[in-house]
Amino acid sequence: MAKINFGGVEETVVTRDEYPLAKAQETLKDEVIAVIGYGVQGPGQALNMRDNGFNVIVGQRQDSASWEKAKQDGWVEGETLFSIEEAVERGTIICNLLSDAGQIAVWPTIKERLKPGNTLYFSHGFGITFKEQTNIIPPADVDVVLVAPKGSGTSLRRLFLEGGGLNSSFAVFQDATGKAYEKAVAMGIGVGSGYLFETDFKKEVYSDLTGERGVLMGALAGIIEAQYQVLRQRGHSPSEAFNETVEELTQSLVPLVGENGMDWMFSNCSVTAQRGALDWKGKFREATLPVLNDLYDSVASGKEAERTIQRGSTPGYRAELEAELKEVRESELWQTGATVRKLRSGR
Repeated sequence: MAKINFGGVEETVVTRDEYPLAKAQETLKDEVIAVIGYGVQGPGQALNMRDNGFNVIVGQRQDSASWEKAKQDGWVEGETLFSIEEAVERGTIICNLLSDAGQIAVWPTIKERLKPGNTLYFSHGFGITFKEQTNIIPPADVDVVLVAPKGSGTSLRRLFLEGGGLNSSFAVFQDATGKAYEKAVAMGIGVGSGYLFETDFKKEVYSDLTGERGVLMGALAGIIEAQYQVLRQRGHSPSEAFNETVEELTQSLVPLVGENGMDWMFSNCSVTAQRGALDWKGKFREATLPVLNDLYDSVASGKEAERTIQRGSTPGYRAELEAELKEVRESELWQTGATVRKLRSGR
């Protein structure tokens, strides 16, 4: 464990230098890692662990597109690719990487097949934290751990193939064997994390739900729509409004901020941009702080989980969702974006 200073606050983290892959392999050498679900996180985590030399199998519904994708990725039916039921029976570490709704639906199937000493692994604290709504309550004789990569499974895989890693949080909810902590860290290294920082299931899901509804997606989408709308209403063309709102953000500024930080960005732009950004960032901060506090309160109260579960289980939800997504997809803003991306790529 390394002590690292983050902006004046010391945290304990696990790096790949101090916990090398060989140590993780030794820790998990006798384990059969069953990855349940091959949708968002499943492929990246399963493939990275397979490439890192772990004994990995995949459990997925046979009548699904994800089953076919798993076969295309080299998982062999009857050898490393099984039904969910058989994969849980064969596994000793059960990686529940289904969607939150999928975890609720499949939990009885998984629970009845868990054996004493098994490890139940999650990449999201939702099911455990909001157990009143999900009914996901693990038996007392299994370890329950979490490794949550801070990004999509696609990004996890891409960075792994590039020789890097996506940072992940990890947590232990239940230590039945006395080895849960060690297994959680080893799994974090195995899936290809850059470094690991410790949390708990509740903090992970609170920060995750706040982040995706806030800066990562909800707030980002909302402020993009607002600025695009203002520019269009003030007489700017779709191309100009999109390029000034989205294209420059995603293709230039965000990559540079990711590489060097916002402080560097402020120091390496024109005086006009620099002065304007510094003068206006406080106004945006003060305007959004009440919204983000309301959002966090809604997450912590369980309202966001309740709404997600209720809406997701409503008959006809898929049709309603598709209508919402169609409205976004066919809006002038994102139709313009599709054209801009084609022009950018030369196709």
